Amino acid sequence: MSFDQWLTQRIEKTKQAGLYRRLRTMSTAPQPQMVVNGTKQIVFSSNNYLGLANDPILIEKALETLNEFGLGSSGSRLTTGNTEWHEKLEQRIANFKKMEAALLFSSGYLANMGVLSSLPVKGDVLLSDQLNHASIIDGCRLSKAETVIYQHADMNSLAQKLRETQKYNRRFIVTDGVFSMDGTIAPLDKIMKLAKRYDAYVIVDDAHATGVLGEGGRGTSELFGVSPDVVIGTLSKAVGIEGGFVSGSSVLIDFLLNHARTFIFQTAVPPASCAAAYAAIDMIEKGKDKRENLLRKIKIIKNTLEAMGFKVYGQDTPIIPVIIGDAETSVQFSKKLQENGIYAPAIRPPTVPNGESRIRLTVTAAHNDTQIEHLLTSFKGIGRELKMIT
Repeated sequence: MSFDQWLTQRIEKTKQAGLYRRLRTMSTAPQPQMVVNGTKQIVFSSNNYLGLANDPILIEKALETLNEFGLGSSGSRLTTGNTEWHEKLEQRIANFKKMEAALLFSSGYLANMGVLSSLPVKGDVLLSDQLNHASIIDGCRLSKAETVIYQHADMNSLAQKLRETQKYNRRFIVTDGVFSMDGTIAPLDKIMKLAKRYDAYVIVDDAHATGVLGEGGRGTSELFGVSPDVVIGTLSKAVGIEGGFVSGSSVLIDFLLNHARTFIFQTAVPPASCAAAYAAIDMIEKGKDKRENLLRKIKIIKNTLEAMGFKVYGQDTPIIPVIIGDAETSVQFSKKLQENGIYAPAIRPPTVPNGESRIRLTVTAAHNDTQIEHLLTSFKGIGRELKMIT
């Protein structure tokens, strides 16, 4: 059997399981309505929560820096890739997150991998939430520490695991701030109390909370009034740009700069992206209108879908998972939405558990009320057609 024949067999099994995926082509800038595979669609699957990815002020800032610093960073931060904009942005992030220091990574995925593969060592243990993002799971796999899973956001389960792991040298609790597939918020205040009681460190990936939660948009730490040991985040969601970061003490950042392989061997984020992200954080910190508008839209969509009879997961975050059930019906539902001019792909196993395939809606501050009304009307019609609601 040839190499390609072997791969074709494996792809065929994926197709038979209803889990085959294809890329869609976006032909316009990130905005509520985009051209997807040649057709205009209202997009309800974007992480551009505050609508900043196409903001003209940020584009102008990026262009200005692009003309000055060029297209790429030309190397890793430790060789030729470190510019004044990287350092300015790191200080801006640290101030925004109310931490001593911060370190930029080329993506949030690399930030998680770098922290989890370098901080814990053999003889330590990572206590990881059951629904943590793939980047956390993969980071735990790379770590030399043991990994113990606790039930999703279940503090009794976490307390039990903490008691059972007292034999390890160090305990690290690692959790998403907002869980990407369920839209739930980690009870960070309770996690911090347990960490103090059982002598553990806390690592939070605040990718989906940064810019959205808290009075100043600083994320789950601000929402709960706590200060974890390590706060990881991304610039590619509410901030609207690209790249990831880690914030914490100056000692932590110095350690990661010297030990995190995904920092040491990565090519640095382009300076133009850093300048745009700096300006975006300024916008987020200085104004809460976009966040308040976003929260209003989240509540309208969630409350209306629940009143229709749909099973909706999550809390007041831009991630609104509507549980369909089996993968095939979820794909069918998504196709019917697309026929109605709405782009919201089905999420299927292995991303979510069997029997919990869903339409994972995300709403942004840029969606208008007419677009939201069209979404809700479409859900009602398709739900009735597929006999999911009455």
